[in-house]
Amino acid sequence: MRIKSAVYTRQKKKKVFRRAKGYYATKKNRWRMVKQQVARSLAYSYVGRKDNKANFRTLWIIRLNAAVREEGMSYNRFIAGLKKANVILDRKMLAEIAATDNEAFKQLVETAKTV
Repeated sequence: MRIKSAVYTRQKKKKVFRRAKGYYATKKNRWRMVKQQVARSLAYSYVGRKDNKANFRTLWIIRLNAAVREEGMSYNRFIAGLKKANVILDRKMLAEIAATDNEAFKQLVETAKTV
């Protein structure tokens, strides 16, 4: 007896079609286009997650640079000074301190200057 695979094939396709919801033109309702576009989207989303980390690091560095320059110092001297003083704070935390707690950030700048 021959067993048809229609139900299971449809289930597999529905899963992919759900991911393609909202895509433009035939990329949401033609099987071949859906397969191609979903594969492409998944590849881009993977790369995007990696890029996101670099983008945030860049943002923190820009914020730090602006805050440090207000104190009359350059970003690279500030980071080098903190490393010499054995201050172990990442750029995310430093940017947060610069944005919220001005006094603590001034102390960090003084620490970086003295070393």
